[in-house]
Amino acid sequence: MPHSYGIRARTRDLFSRKPGTKGQFPMTTYMTTYRVGDYVDVVANGAIHKGMPHKFYHGKTGVVWNVTRRAVGVIINKEVNGKIMPKKLHIRIEHCRPSKCNTGFKNRVKENLKLAAIYKKEGGVKPELKRKQQGARPAETLDMSTVEMKDLEAERYISFYV
Repeated sequence: MPHSYGIRARTRDLFSRKPGTKGQFPMTTYMTTYRVGDYVDVVANGAIHKGMPHKFYHGKTGVVWNVTRRAVGVIINKEVNGKIMPKKLHIRIEHCRPSKCNTGFKNRVKENLKLAAIYKKEGGVKPELKRKQQGARPAETLDMSTVEMKDLEAERYISFYV
């Protein structure tokens, strides 16, 4: 059988729907609102062939730069000949989902705003809002008086074909 280099080559498992997600997909796919600057994950839906991204972009995260009626313009970084190039793609919304890549950052911003409001209201010591490195773990010493020492010997090799 000759080798294939087509646009959907080697995507038998990549674009297949996972168990529990086959059949009709939810309307939230179409009802989700995307705005410029949002992060989206590009996950190709094998049931819809229109507007499907190339297999390279499957599973990648990008930033929305344009929103049209049926598609979302996404900027995704791609390494080409050792250089990272931003690629602009229009991908139908069936193949996009909102990314959770910056939820930790958004939660941290909300917590910092709450702490800053409390400080402003009550005064006192200003809270440290910056993240800090954990640093090295504290040193521990091993008490050798409580450790039992055992002598180990190698087991003799027995051949079944004697």
